[in-house]
Amino acid sequence: MEEINGLMPEGNVEYTEDNIRHLDDMEHIRVRSGMYIGRLGDGTQNDDGIYVLLKEVMDNSIDEFKMGAGRRIEINIEDNLRVSVRDYGRGIPQGKLIEAVSKLNTGGKYDSKAFKKSVGLNGVGIKAVNALSSRFEVRSYREGKVRIAIFEKGNLQSDVTESCNEESGTYIFFEPDSTLFLNYSFQANFVETLLRNYTYLNTGLSIIYNGQRIISRHGLEDLLNDNMTAQGLYNIIHLKGEDIEIAFTHTNQYGEEYYSFVNGQHTTQGGTHQSALKEHIARTIKEFYNKNQEYADIRNGIVAAIAINVEEPQFEGQTKTKLGSPSMSPGGVSVNKYVGDFIKTEVDNYLHKNPLVAEVMLQKIQDSEKERKAIAGVTKLARERAKKANLHNRKLRDCRYHLNDGKGKEQESESCIFITEGDSASGSITKSRDVNTQAVFSLRGKPLNSFGLTKKVVYENEEFNLLQAALNIEDGIEGLRYNKVIAATDADVDGMHIRLLLITFFLQFFPDLIKKGHVYILQTPLFRVRNKKKTIYCYTEEERQKAIAELSPNPEITRFKGLGEISPDEFRHFIGKDMRLEQVTLRKTDLVKELLEFYMGKNTMERQNFIINNLVIEEDLAS
Repeated sequence: MEEINGLMPEGNVEYTEDNIRHLDDMEHIRVRSGMYIGRLGDGTQNDDGIYVLLKEVMDNSIDEFKMGAGRRIEINIEDNLRVSVRDYGRGIPQGKLIEAVSKLNTGGKYDSKAFKKSVGLNGVGIKAVNALSSRFEVRSYREGKVRIAIFEKGNLQSDVTESCNEESGTYIFFEPDSTLFLNYSFQANFVETLLRNYTYLNTGLSIIYNGQRIISRHGLEDLLNDNMTAQGLYNIIHLKGEDIEIAFTHTNQYGEEYYSFVNGQHTTQGGTHQSALKEHIARTIKEFYNKNQEYADIRNGIVAAIAINVEEPQFEGQTKTKLGSPSMSPGGVSVNKYVGDFIKTEVDNYLHKNPLVAEVMLQKIQDSEKERKAIAGVTKLARERAKKANLHNRKLRDCRYHLNDGKGKEQESESCIFITEGDSASGSITKSRDVNTQAVFSLRGKPLNSFGLTKKVVYENEEFNLLQAALNIEDGIEGLRYNKVIAATDADVDGMHIRLLLITFFLQFFPDLIKKGHVYILQTPLFRVRNKKKTIYCYTEEERQKAIAELSPNPEITRFKGLGEISPDEFRHFIGKDMRLEQVTLRKTDLVKELLEFYMGKNTMERQNFIINNLVIEEDLAS
């Protein structure tokens, strides 16, 4: 590949033939890793590059299963650093083993006879794993022989073939390069979610993860049951056809929640198949009842999943998080029509055969319609106010790139918005931020406690309405403008309270924002420890003690009590490449309703007694 160093020449900078270099395949992946796996990261976020590496290896094993070869895959992650994956498929053809794992645009999936509906199509994924690993080993077991190749950072170190008695299949070991993935560590909860999604889409597949067996017997129905944090109003409707499977139900939560997959790939940003699901479920239900219902009322509270198999799918970007395919196969029927025809027939039939379900569904739609009409006046006024504010929103300091730009640029996935308290904190962040990818939204003070309130408050409360408009989530998170929504508050009692109020707001009205991993807490340092030669920022008491020991004797210690006390020059360290974020997660086992009722509800005395009984008085840590 040809690589031109730098941008347009400026001033008197010499620009000659020496500036133009040729990079081989492995070197190009290492130099331009973002083109192949998106972000690098350290594993603290579920879209960090180490999980993309694991997924690329798994995709090949899953494709073997889908072709009827190998019903078991074994994954081991040692010390959260080193990964091995063993499948029992056909094994990579040994004569082309080296090329298959190290030469771009080389693979078996260009031949649609061998892989009809595969995820990996471009011959890139496993090569990226090889190039970005300090050690990479591949073994192909076929016909009583095993060929073993070992690489370091994409460079071949050894290649041997010997006899063996093991079952056919492929073994891959990789250790991500710690000079690229700084201080990385695989998080078990992210890995398990990734693997469970594979089993939901491949019933009959058994995945053994560090000795734990993961299987699914009911596909997408299991997925919804495992992920729903609100009670379904009726039994999950689960329908299957050739190359398509859907499942859905309604709950009493606000908003809409969707899970979509293509050829076993979790398309976290949706695409043509998810859009078709939303459109045709609403249309089919409306036609079934033959009433003048709004699509928004029909979809309010819905939790749904769709999985389709597409021949030669087109994804937007190498990380394959959004389907772009217009058709089910080259020159074939459109994805929209295929999904629409299936839903029209099967959902309509189901509702005719299950009148009790149809009755519960109708009641839910009517309840949503009643609430919408009750707040129609305030909603209209709030939208007009938000529209005017967006032209010059004094609370929002926007950035240049947004998640919903749809141009596939790396900066779009890096886009984030800091929600801050007060002018001093927002001022520090605004002056230190990257204006390309980091926006700032300033709260006036503590937001309203929205627990137990209806969505009317989103439109009546100016700050909530402007925040909703800034995020562009009124009609669901598909139009979300920022990949990360970050609560950036002081590390004191008031700051913690504001975090709780913001999270309560999202849980109450936009739970999918948290479920899809978009909400974070910004970790800022509690202390600055320095001497004349070095400054260390500390996020915990343990880090402070370590810094004092390192910079002794008598270092200067500063305790930061608020974000406004941190200068813009210092703040750059905390929201740049070393930014520490804690992701807000939401699982079925979290008992969200009970937690919110206790901490944010009206049981004042019970909560007060709990606080008194668990009160801890700390000494002045800065003394």
